[in-house]
Formats: sequence, structure tokens, C-alpha cells
Amino acid sequence: MNALLIIAGVVAIVLLLVGGFSQALNWLLWVGVVLLVIAAIGWLLSFMSGRRGHTV
Repeated sequence: MNALLIIAGVVAIVLLLVGGFSQALNWLLWVGVVLLVIAAIGWLLSFMSGRRGHTV
């Protein structure tokens, strides 16, 4: 679960950068914002639930 959140966060940051640099691809800015919010909410939920996600 944590790896998925990290990947979503990285994709969100990349989309934010691409959307910010290209005016023609302005919708990527909003996709990046939505993905960043979803990743932050997922991280907060896993942090508050106390699960560490370490499986051995």
C-alpha cells in the first residue's frame, strides 16, 4: 500500500510539473492536483490507522 502511495505521489508531482510548463496541457495540472490529494489522503489514513505496511 505504501509503495502505491509513493508511486501516486511521484506521478502527481511529474504531472504537476508538466502541466505547469505547458499551457496547452493545462488539464494535467488538475489531474496532478487530484492525484496528489488522493495520495495525501491515503497516506494520512494509513498513518492514522497505525498500520506500518511492513510485510516480511
